[in-house]
Amino acid sequence: MYWQEETTHEQTGAADEIVDLGYRVNCRSLPLDHAHALSEAVCRVLPWLRDDERAGIHTIFGPGSQNGWYRPEETEGAVLHLSRRTRMSLRLPKDRVAQARALTGAALDVGGHRLEVGEATVRPLDGMSTIHARYVVSSEDDHEETFLAWVANELQGMDIRVRKVLCGKSHFLWTPDTRVFTRSVMVADLQKEESIRLQQRGLGPMRTLGCGLFVPHKGIAPVKNPADD
Repeated sequence: MYWQEETTHEQTGAADEIVDLGYRVNCRSLPLDHAHALSEAVCRVLPWLRDDERAGIHTIFGPGSQNGWYRPEETEGAVLHLSRRTRMSLRLPKDRVAQARALTGAALDVGGHRLEVGEATVRPLDGMSTIHARYVVSSEDDHEETFLAWVANELQGMDIRVRKVLCGKSHFLWTPDTRVFTRSVMVADLQKEESIRLQQRGLGPMRTLGCGLFVPHKGIAPVKNPADD
């Protein structure tokens, strides 16, 4: 964990160059581990996604169990039940949005589950001070400290000052050929421009599997500051 003293700054903002395109979907359930199946289904309709390094596909997350919905912890063979409010989102350069609207009206086969794609809405990136990525590709052999040092180096290469970086759960994403080891990452106390820059560029490879894509987080104010000990 990297941790420096808190600074005061504005917490909201919007980006124009890269956006999220959120689609309404009609889908009752998906495999819990659906990153590869969703990527394959979407890229069959939008094949240019594979080659555009600026683009990515967010994995789909249904409501939590606290809302009356069940989200399994074990991924093998598990099913994620979706609500009518669930959305599917792509992260795209703004100049690709018109092409990506071709996905509307498609019926996708996602691991044997039917997902009907509806109308899409553009959502600008928000420069929140705290953002997180559920999956960032890592090596199973690396210790957490090694991984965090790599994250810090990548951030510095984007001209982002490293203030607070937390490493969370590790997780495997499965493909027909291999398994991909990932870790969740939260970056906090960012300036507005830094937050947007990190969301625009992402971290690490495999964007079409949902890896390295950062989204706003509610913040870490309740987390104890190590300096208080």
